[in-house]
Amino acid sequence: MRSVRKCSRTGCLEPAVATLTYAYSDSTAVVGPLATASEPHSYDLCEAHALRLTAPKGWEVVRHEGEFAAPEPSSDELTALAEAVREAGRSDRPPPPPSQQQEQPRTGQGRRGHLRVLPGRA
Repeated sequence: MRSVRKCSRTGCLEPAVATLTYAYSDSTAVVGPLATASEPHSYDLCEAHALRLTAPKGWEVVRHEGEFAAPEPSSDELTALAEAVREAGRSDRPPPPPSQQQEQPRTGQGRRGHLRVLPGRA
């Protein structure tokens, strides 16, 4: 099974091997080995983007010394589920042939998504 985590750069489909984190208080960008878990305020990068990263003027870039190791494939069931959902939601996939498309019932409401926001409990 392949790793779910891909490079965060738009349009890049290469596997992530490094994690970029910004330390705003120190004006520093840190590029290190791939974090064990994806964090909301960090970015996963492929090797090419990790090596070419530049920082704004006045900022320092701290890089991992040596080569980036490719991540080990995960056999976690949750990871497999996330990969399946990501692949199903890709917009660059061609639509199925007309013979395989099923007619949707017309209810006047339009298509409703399968995910809903639930109010929090107070």
